[in-house]
Amino acid sequence: MRMGGNMVRLGFAAVLAATTAFVRVEARPAVHRSPVGCDPDNAGLHLPPGFCAGVFADTIRGVRHLVVASNGDVFVSDNLGSRSGIIALRDAGHTGHADTRRQFASGFQSSEVALFDGYLYAENGTGVVRFPLTPGDLSPSGPPDTIVSGLPGRGNHPFKTFAITRAGVMYVNVGSSTNVCPPENPERKPGADPCPELDRRAGIWKFDARKLHQTQDSGVHFARGVRNSVAITVDPVDQTLWTMQHGRDDLKNYPEFFTDVQSAELPAELLLHIKQGDDYGWPYCYYDGFDKETKLAPEYGGNGKIQGRCANVSQPVASFPAHWAPDGILFYVGSAFPEKFRRGVFVAFHGSWDRAPLPQAGYNVSFQPLADGKTSGDHELFAADFAPHVNERGARDSHRPVGLAEGPDGALYVTDDALGRIYKIQYAGK
Repeated sequence: MRMGGNMVRLGFAAVLAATTAFVRVEARPAVHRSPVGCDPDNAGLHLPPGFCAGVFADTIRGVRHLVVASNGDVFVSDNLGSRSGIIALRDAGHTGHADTRRQFASGFQSSEVALFDGYLYAENGTGVVRFPLTPGDLSPSGPPDTIVSGLPGRGNHPFKTFAITRAGVMYVNVGSSTNVCPPENPERKPGADPCPELDRRAGIWKFDARKLHQTQDSGVHFARGVRNSVAITVDPVDQTLWTMQHGRDDLKNYPEFFTDVQSAELPAELLLHIKQGDDYGWPYCYYDGFDKETKLAPEYGGNGKIQGRCANVSQPVASFPAHWAPDGILFYVGSAFPEKFRRGVFVAFHGSWDRAPLPQAGYNVSFQPLADGKTSGDHELFAADFAPHVNERGARDSHRPVGLAEGPDGALYVTDDALGRIYKIQYAGK
């Protein structure tokens, strides 16, 4: 299997390829006490030297993204069963494990939460709501407000993940409803051209996080041709938007252009630094991580080689192996981890289901070093073995990473929506 550039998975001892100074934000005070709550086996994870992990909470199936308050309380979105909504967790005993679990809000499926302006914001399937929150409480202090409603909610990618800047700009991901926009999503039929989804889906919309009762029409269509960016965040320094895009599937439907192995390795998952007006080309284009260029999709006349109308679309910052399914992204701003981790992004990969005949892969948290908005080295594995027993169909009865959040003590929290675990990863030193 060919691997090159950013498609290479480096070992734990990998060093950054650049030493350019890159200051993010004023670091939080250093943590000098030994980590509390780490398990002897690091909760089954394989981590770089000096790190340890424990189980902060367990058996909350369906947990997606999370946010940690300044006092250490954890709020997590949930999209499964009777408890779907938001769950609040607290480590009152300071043991590194949640000893209090409370239903903060219910009655809707949610995949995103954020704290802003004294409110807890949450996705509710077709929009964004906010709950007033008194610091230190595990329940809302009043009824919710509707910030955005009426976003399209059916199809392949229903989640409306979002990120909020310090100034109150809210970016919302509205994923495509299909793989490559054919009229009825059949195999090998030409894609719809123009694709009717692009006016309402497969893009990023911008809203005002402080304004009530907004709709898609009152928002700003910020970027187009973004198939699905479950992982979305804001750079803590310049407040610009970054996402990870899920690449398309089923190039194997065109054996005259792609072998089964090529289909398993294409297209790349992408790290995007999105600016207003960007167009990343979905559904007409896909990104070849080996040739490092955007190519024309076979549904629109491509043959695995030509670029055609895709030659001038917006380009990614970095590419990752195909079908790993990036669901979480985080700029680390604390000082508890070694300095190198303040020069890039952590990415949580949910793992693949369609890399056959190659082994299924992903199911990890990786780190991509950056400098001045560009890559400063290849991405490297940070946390592995969430799913140690993977077969040709994927990872069954295994943990699958989704959300990432940083605690006030500099710990990294990772959610798993398959078995409902929340990990807490800490740095113990050399």
